Amino acid sequence: MNTLTLYGQSFPERLLLGTAAYPSLQVLREAVTTAKPAMLTVALRRQGAGDAAGQAFWDLLQELAIPILPNTAGCQSVQEAVTTAHMAREVFGTDWIKLELIGDDDTLQPDVFQLVAAAEELIEDGFKVLPYCTEDLIACRRLLDVGCQALMPWAAPIGSALGVVHAYALRLLRERLSEVPLIVDAGLGLPSHAAQVMEWGFDGVLLNSAVAHSNYPIKMAQAFAAAVRAGRWAHEAEPLAPRHGARASTPTVGQPFWHTAEY
Repeated sequence: MNTLTLYGQSFPERLLLGTAAYPSLQVLREAVTTAKPAMLTVALRRQGAGDAAGQAFWDLLQELAIPILPNTAGCQSVQEAVTTAHMAREVFGTDWIKLELIGDDDTLQPDVFQLVAAAEELIEDGFKVLPYCTEDLIACRRLLDVGCQALMPWAAPIGSALGVVHAYALRLLRERLSEVPLIVDAGLGLPSHAAQVMEWGFDGVLLNSAVAHSNYPIKMAQAFAAAVRAGRWAHEAEPLAPRHGARASTPTVGQPFWHTAEY
């Protein structure tokens, strides 16, 4: 399985894992150790209190030694997202940012109009922006126009576990933006969902709720990691195209035939 490349940097795995909502730091540690993700997403607002729990979380991030992808979760305006991103760069010491700019409190759907403006400003400021967006082809093209080199389209609303809701639009996005790294972010609930989008040719998957909120997060992290790898391998193997009608798997040419005599 070839490596994931984003903004010229290569990563050995294609699974990205969130760090929120785990039942304990020990469970988070074991889930991450089991899944071996390419990056860990961390919300700046998750930190900053300076209490013992926050320090323990910081210590764990350093122990795990996995690249950090800060995000702007909870932001609802361009200025708020840009300010949060700059704070995250200082706190985490990285130019990478997962840009989240929410337009609806119920669906947590990205505001694609403000997202483009925020992405443009952050890219001008030297950030490597991974925007959380919808599967809308035109919105994605606008993000590419302002300098984004990779995108994170959703499969379904955050935490819904619905899997791919609009398969046609997501597959069309993959087809039309064939050279752009696309990481499916949000809405996947089962390892089979992750395998499906990887089989379609998506470059990676980002998960949080599906693992952290399961009854057995460590097992689920392992299952998703295996599904992502299996889906990628299947894509690279060029799966058999679906067809109507049967086709024998055993050749009949050269095989003996027996005829029943008629009386």
